[in-house]
Amino acid sequence: MQQHIQLITIIVISFVITLALGPLFIPLLKRLKAGQSIREEGPKSHWIKSGTPTMGGVMIIIAVLVTSIWNMDTDLMILIFSLVSFGALGFADDFIKVVLKRNLGLRAYQKILFQMLFAGIIAIYQAKVSAFGTNVYIPLADTYIDFGIFYVPFIAFFVIAMVNSVNLTDGLDGLATGVTLLIALFFSITAADFGFVSTAIFCAAITGACLGFLNFNVHPAKIFMGDTGSMALGGAIAGVAIIMNLTLIIIIVGGIYFLEALSVILQVISFKLTGKRIFRMSPIHHHFELLGWKETKVVAVFWIATLLLCILGRIILIA
Repeated sequence: MQQHIQLITIIVISFVITLALGPLFIPLLKRLKAGQSIREEGPKSHWIKSGTPTMGGVMIIIAVLVTSIWNMDTDLMILIFSLVSFGALGFADDFIKVVLKRNLGLRAYQKILFQMLFAGIIAIYQAKVSAFGTNVYIPLADTYIDFGIFYVPFIAFFVIAMVNSVNLTDGLDGLATGVTLLIALFFSITAADFGFVSTAIFCAAITGACLGFLNFNVHPAKIFMGDTGSMALGGAIAGVAIIMNLTLIIIIVGGIYFLEALSVILQVISFKLTGKRIFRMSPIHHHFELLGWKETKVVAVFWIATLLLCILGRIILIA
């Protein structure tokens, strides 16, 4: 009970910090003219969002750092590294695009090289320092498989996939924020139950920060998290799953992330091979918009789906 009260306290503090940062950051970003540019080929309903301040992920990062850093251990150090390193990469990309007005931002090879570097550090840490070693937990089978020399490449691939999947999910007001909030809450509760104290606190801080950010990010959004936020959250959630050796459970609880990424992959493959598109537009949230769904309906359905997937994840882990 005391630990749960501590987690609730962390959530509240992180929420309040993010809430307080909003009135400071939004005017600052407007003065910097750090406005989001909207793709012309995207849904026409999104054109009105052009110029909305972005890079709001800085607010989330600050709130998480302030509320979680007091319980420092080696696991928390790698989690903070996951959050800050990928957040810094996203910030560099955002800054080049929206402040320096260079539309392409970082080049693709630059982003992937840095992602591989950061992911490799996380993978090597887990393989060398963690008590799990190179063993990977298989949830439904309730067993472990030793990946041996394939562990580091597998974990590195997982991190990169997570970071880019969250980035693709961040396409509608409040979508990535709300989905990540629920997943972070799932991991916070699970970490507390499994004895990962610092990880539980870290996830609680993410939960509170996302909840506070939602106040400014729900439709119509006053600020976007940008690559700064989506890459930071992707790195953080990947790090949490790795530290707890629950990399495969994220495929279930983070099903929306992977659905978004899969829709893009399938769309590209289909168009390359047949010249035809499977979806009206990818990522898949745009497909539903072009089917006539309101943006708020798409977001609500994806939130509910994530909640149900998190419940399913809990059932699998405690069964």
